[in-house]
Amino acid sequence: MIRNLFKQTLLTGQQPEPNRRRFLQTGLGACALLTLPMVATTVHAAVRRPYEKRIGFLNLHTGERTQATYWVNGRYVPESLRAINFVLRDHRTGERRMIDPDLLDILYLIQQKLGTRQEFHVISAYRSLATNAKLAEQSGGVAKNSMHTHGKAVDIRIPGRNLSDIRAAAMSLQAGGVGFYPASNFIHLDTGNFRFW
Repeated sequence: MIRNLFKQTLLTGQQPEPNRRRFLQTGLGACALLTLPMVATTVHAAVRRPYEKRIGFLNLHTGERTQATYWVNGRYVPESLRAINFVLRDHRTGERRMIDPDLLDILYLIQQKLGTRQEFHVISAYRSLATNAKLAEQSGGVAKNSMHTHGKAVDIRIPGRNLSDIRAAAMSLQAGGVGFYPASNFIHLDTGNFRFW
């Protein structure tokens, strides 16, 4: 091709007329190359996971709070989990149990869906077997083998937020149990099979 263009220039003494199709192809190719970094950045940003997850709790029975970054760069932070376990302990007996990190992730996702960083007000989290048995005697609504006794359930509300909005955010996750208790002003969440009441 270059040889033919060179011959044409020598024979006619004029520069050859640029090929319109070739010109358009070259231009489109250049545009595509310019947009590749932008597309790569957009795709990368879409699949990037959050670097850290932070969550806050206020235990309504003890007045104790924690604001904890419990997950950083793909790993749970043991010190933060211990701080959360302490605040969410059985306030009647002082017993602690590891709160299921999946439960923390559910709460974190609810915050994201609601667009809030407000702390959760906790009515009940971990319950010892003794506490659970005592509550079951007083109320027919307490399960004998409650998820609370395994550190897999929490009863919460968020100040200034409608319970129905919290419930809708939790239901949209389709993860774990979602109990709606408007008369008592709390939502129950657990890490069992998806169900609701």
